[in-house]
Amino acid sequence: MESEKEEKKEKSQVFQVHCPVCNTVLWIDPVTNEVIKFEREKKKKGSLDELLLKEKKKKEEVDRRFEATTELERERFRKAQEKFKKALTEIDKENSS
Repeated sequence: MESEKEEKKEKSQVFQVHCPVCNTVLWIDPVTNEVIKFEREKKKKGSLDELLLKEKKKKEEVDRRFEATTELERERFRKAQEKFKKALTEIDKENSS
């Protein structure tokens, strides 16, 4: 009888499982295979300086991308103008012949 009680006691001991993906800790009852309790990892709060630095980096990256896009558009426009002028000169040559 005592061995049955000890066996049930061992089986009824709750164990913890840690999820490496979401950092949640689960307490599971081995007898019922149910989650008894779960606890999510608390997010670390950053300082205002860290937040400002992060936002400054974001802004710099957006500005850099904007400048690169603007430069690409200027280059496309310049090439289109060259092609247009070339086409006009070819039309003028054909008309004068």
